[in-house]
Amino acid sequence: MTTHARPKSRYDTRPASLPNARQEAIWNGPVGRHWAEQQDRYDAMSGDLNDHLFAAAAIGDGDRVLDIGCGAGTVTRIAARLAGGGRAVGVDISEPLLARARARTAAEGVPNVSYERGDAQTHPFPAGGYDVAISRGGVMFFADHAAAFGNIARALRPGGRLVFACPQPASPDIEESRALGTLASLLGAQGATASPESADARAAMASLSDPRTIRAALAAYTDVDVTALTIETYWGKDPSDAVGFLLSRTPDAAVPRVTRKAMEDVLSPYAGGRGVRMKARVWLVTAARPS
Repeated sequence: MTTHARPKSRYDTRPASLPNARQEAIWNGPVGRHWAEQQDRYDAMSGDLNDHLFAAAAIGDGDRVLDIGCGAGTVTRIAARLAGGGRAVGVDISEPLLARARARTAAEGVPNVSYERGDAQTHPFPAGGYDVAISRGGVMFFADHAAAFGNIARALRPGGRLVFACPQPASPDIEESRALGTLASLLGAQGATASPESADARAAMASLSDPRTIRAALAAYTDVDVTALTIETYWGKDPSDAVGFLLSRTPDAAVPRVTRKAMEDVLSPYAGGRGVRMKARVWLVTAARPS
């Protein structure tokens, strides 16, 4: 894909990251804007991961924390509060998401947070500048995973910790995979398919679904552990709300009422007092930079 130069914003201080030019274009285009606009929804979707992530990260007072693929900064701000007298830095390639992160951080008055626009595969992090690197679903989008994790390892002090979560393979025996597959079929029957950008982003999300790929990418680390977790993902307050959110990801699609009703019926078994929730499976990965 050919990309064109954009005027720099006041936050855009570095040139486009050539190794991940495709993902940079995606996350600075409609996909990134949709995630920024729907920040609360996406945060709620993955919120069940937070306790697991932070228990494994064991962030202490004074720690220097790096949040990789920080998006709108929710995880970065939690890390900053846990770090107390330390600090948290979020890095992401998406200007729309970083703008939302900065606005939320200012509104919440979290003083020990900063954000940097950059590709963690090539970003010039300070050597040994961090005690902990974390990511809630932000490490799957690199063109070269081994190079990216090697760069992150150099940013950690000797003995520093890496903790991240990423999806397991889709499978029909998983509630979320089964339901989303059925919904995609219903939309496909109407000719409503995901944009190439959305399709590429979703394909990248699965790039670390094989534990062997994860371990190979973490060759620069020691004490690598890949643990299977089952979580609940949140999709909306009720089936109608969830379908509306799903259709907002393909805004140009003309979906008749009968199809919307069929989609709501697919989600109805997962609706309850806490909204539409489905079981999903992820990997929780921990590792350390060798001392």
